[in-house]
Amino acid sequence: MAEKNMFANPAPLGLIGFGMTTVLLNIYNAGGWEILGSMILAMGIFYGGLAQIIAGILEYRKGNTFGVTAFTSYGLFWLSLVGLIVMPHMIPGVGTPSPIAMGTYFFMWGLFTFLMFIATLKKPTALQVVFSTLTILFWLLALGDFTGNVTITRIAGFEGIICGLSAIYLAMAEVINETYGRIVVPIGKPRIK
Repeated sequence: MAEKNMFANPAPLGLIGFGMTTVLLNIYNAGGWEILGSMILAMGIFYGGLAQIIAGILEYRKGNTFGVTAFTSYGLFWLSLVGLIVMPHMIPGVGTPSPIAMGTYFFMWGLFTFLMFIATLKKPTALQVVFSTLTILFWLLALGDFTGNVTITRIAGFEGIICGLSAIYLAMAEVINETYGRIVVPIGKPRIK
């Protein structure tokens, strides 16, 4: 007799941690408040970082390679981003990354995200939206840093808010649909079967 899977779906935790942190950071990128405020740093460490890492570890238990790779990687992204911001203030001799260094950092995250987007073509449309908008966000941030063009970074901020809201939508759709045992909030069909 097969044992029934009694594990909860960790994806909404990872998605909401990613989505809320992404929205808040991109309010800053769009021209909002100061990034070094403790709120965004705390979100980056705990909800964007640790919550996604926990979700990734739980996806491992479910055998979901995509979920492990995505949630753990983006959790570590948030921790590394906070590290890039605070380490120069905490460790003598550690300098702030140059705009070219940050552009390269964001470009590489965009490349990783684009490759993950390819895997989403076999997943619900809502997840494809999250990864396509995240790819665009990373590459806009990279372009903003490479060129020093503040307008590009501001556009990235507005696009990042859309990206974060799409992750929040998917997280809540998964919670609501599972709670009701049927599709209440649509998430779309995969493009590739």
